[in-house]
Amino acid sequence: MPKTSKAVTRVDLYEAVYQKVGLSRTESSAFVELVLQEITDCLEKGETVKLSSFGSFMVREKGGRLGRNPRTGIEVVPISPRRVVVFKPSAIMKQQINSQPPGSGAVAGAETRSSLTGG
Repeated sequence: MPKTSKAVTRVDLYEAVYQKVGLSRTESSAFVELVLQEITDCLEKGETVKLSSFGSFMVREKGGRLGRNPRTGIEVVPISPRRVVVFKPSAIMKQQINSQPPGSGAVAGAETRSSLTGG
């Protein structure tokens, strides 16, 4: 699998908001944090977060099961029920991602990151 560019961090998002919206750096970081906190709060309540043209975040319940230690293959370990966050991209996002020429994953990722951070 080809290696892609560095992950976009919170600081990158703060900087993108600062560059594109014109808020101060402090206001930009507070804005990004508020948006992320709102998404987290909704997911904690079990709500689905739908972002038009982007995708949906939802919480799924996973039941308990028995797992095996991958090293030994024999040790049975109970895995408790839990909630997991799942992301389902929108059709528009899938189309944008799949319209990139094959083999340009690292370049496309760098361009996306670059456009987010303004440089």
